[in-house]
Amino acid sequence: MRKNVLISGASIAGPALAYWLGHYGFKPTVVELAPALRDGGQAGDFRGETHLSVLERMGVLAELRRIQTGGSPMHFVDERGRQQLHLPAEFAGGAVEVLRGDLARVLHEHSLPYTEYVFGDSITSLTETAGGVQVTFRHSAPREFDLVIGADGLHSNVRRLAFGSEDRFVRHLGYYAATWQLPNYLGLGPGSVGYNTPGQLASVGGDHRDAANARAFFVFAAPRLAYDRRDPEQEKALIADAFAGLGWEVPRLLDSLRHAPDLYFDSISRADVDAWSTGRICLVGDAACGATIGGMGTGTSVVAAYVLAGELALANGDHRAAFTRYESTLRRYAQGCQKGGDRTGKFLAPGTIAGLRIRNGLLSRSFFLNWMLKQGQKVSTIALPDYRAKLSQVAE
Repeated sequence: MRKNVLISGASIAGPALAYWLGHYGFKPTVVELAPALRDGGQAGDFRGETHLSVLERMGVLAELRRIQTGGSPMHFVDERGRQQLHLPAEFAGGAVEVLRGDLARVLHEHSLPYTEYVFGDSITSLTETAGGVQVTFRHSAPREFDLVIGADGLHSNVRRLAFGSEDRFVRHLGYYAATWQLPNYLGLGPGSVGYNTPGQLASVGGDHRDAANARAFFVFAAPRLAYDRRDPEQEKALIADAFAGLGWEVPRLLDSLRHAPDLYFDSISRADVDAWSTGRICLVGDAACGATIGGMGTGTSVVAAYVLAGELALANGDHRAAFTRYESTLRRYAQGCQKGGDRTGKFLAPGTIAGLRIRNGLLSRSFFLNWMLKQGQKVSTIALPDYRAKLSQVAE
């Protein structure tokens, strides 16, 4: 059995994979560009039996229930603050909703007994040999690993190094999204209040952990924009230009953006990779088949980590067979979940006044809303192997 596995990315898929690999006798190392675990952020949700059963098998479900947000109801209003649409907490929050920073912390803590974490570093080259992968890092000394896994998101560094440039795999879906923290000057509780104009959403909601803080969330339609993803001032200027002249609370929210220390800004995009592995290198989570928002990426990442680790354990060292079974088990499932992300921008910020009216009218009807919730549970469900039982049978 191959023992030493390098995982790039310490958000969700990386620590989840490290947890399972450690349980199966592997020695995972996780490298993360950020200097520490990222705190706070938007919430991620889990839906349906498949997501919850994997969390239960990991032994983290009860803990996540204790720290869950309770869901995030969404209110859409007009310029004068009159309600146009209300969506209940379970629509966006699923069965269990947890802030991404809290989820990453829990997964990190549960994987830590088996895992070496290297923060503030990143992979600079991957060279496959007959017996492993030689890896160089931005700061650390070169090392050799039996396998390398890219769990580093939609803009995966491992995918770029081993599979090719990002523009081959990531497709822009016509929208951009931004979120940042600000003082809760409106005194909002959990959930969000949003204002739409065609192709634009400006929203703000109370912080689930600190009533003094709030979080803005903006979405706008735009073709692919040219900007430096490492320059927050450029990103702030793009957001300010897109929402200039709008009413409601938009001017005050844009004013808070000027001083925001934690801006997240990215295109709403999806990743499609023809084959999730090449040699001893494999992709998991959003790096393989992800969507920026709305593609059930959090739940799919945890499920994918469970399957990949289980197949590697069953393969007893044959990584090619493990990677093949992992992809054949999950590809259709992951793509089905991912499709939700294709509609996220159009749902949050319809491009026309008619589109806004249609969305508000349909989702104001309980039967249509319930149908959408049931569809989400259906898409997120797949029968998974019980790898611990299978491994016990093999041992016998």
